[in-house]
Amino acid sequence: MLSFLKPKQQRFFSADEEEKIVNAIRSAEKETSGEVRLFIENKCRFVDPLDRAAEIFLQLKMNETANRNAVLVYVAKKHRQLAVFADEGIYNKAGAAFWNNAVAIMLKEFRKENYAEGLMEVIQKIGLSLQTHFPYDAETDKNELPDDIVFGK
Repeated sequence: MLSFLKPKQQRFFSADEEEKIVNAIRSAEKETSGEVRLFIENKCRFVDPLDRAAEIFLQLKMNETANRNAVLVYVAKKHRQLAVFADEGIYNKAGAAFWNNAVAIMLKEFRKENYAEGLMEVIQKIGLSLQTHFPYDAETDKNELPDDIVFGK
């Protein structure tokens, strides 16, 4: 099929919302060595979105951060599934209750169709946790992963 015949993919966010989300990621990472990524796709290939998030986490090489402190926020919009997958370094320090609360925050906002707001709020909270457990060190810190939103199929 020629590319001009493909149906136009509907945007999940406006350009302004995308910019705000990327800025939220940058802000969350500003005072920490931790990394946050957002992955959006239409359908979750697995029954459990956490399993899909773990697969994507590895595909994006997020497990290769120096301190094992990367976090993936995953959303499958048509299947209405989401997950937050954190590497072992930050997962253990923040604790299971923190990660369950992060999902609850997104669910609360998503039910009101406040998708961008819910994502920005959870990214901010993840950033604060990363700052607490993995503070920024000007001598050693570098941005190990891109800050852009990753869109799957």
